[in-house]
Amino acid sequence: MSSAFAVLAEPTRRRILDLLLERPRPVGELVERLGLTQPGTSKHLRVLRDAGLVRARQDAQRRVYEVRLEPLAEVDAWLTPYRRAWAGRLDALERHLDAGDRRGNG
Repeated sequence: MSSAFAVLAEPTRRRILDLLLERPRPVGELVERLGLTQPGTSKHLRVLRDAGLVRARQDAQRRVYEVRLEPLAEVDAWLTPYRRAWAGRLDALERHLDAGDRRGNG
């Protein structure tokens, strides 16, 4: 099984996850939205499926894909310290802007 980081390094796979986050979609719709060939789209979907990031279900003659959020926990855990750093910077910016407003500079 590939690491979520390795799988998500490819921009097309991130785009597929973005589309599937909105709602489950059949392969044909993904092909249309991505502007790729069906075999190219299927190749990316296979990598995502093998990594556990998406699952497929049969709907009559179509295969419908949906995102699985659980495997993204590894990525979320890795991002946690970066979120704290950004939150601290945003808090400092807010304090700076508030201080400017109090001095009549805002």
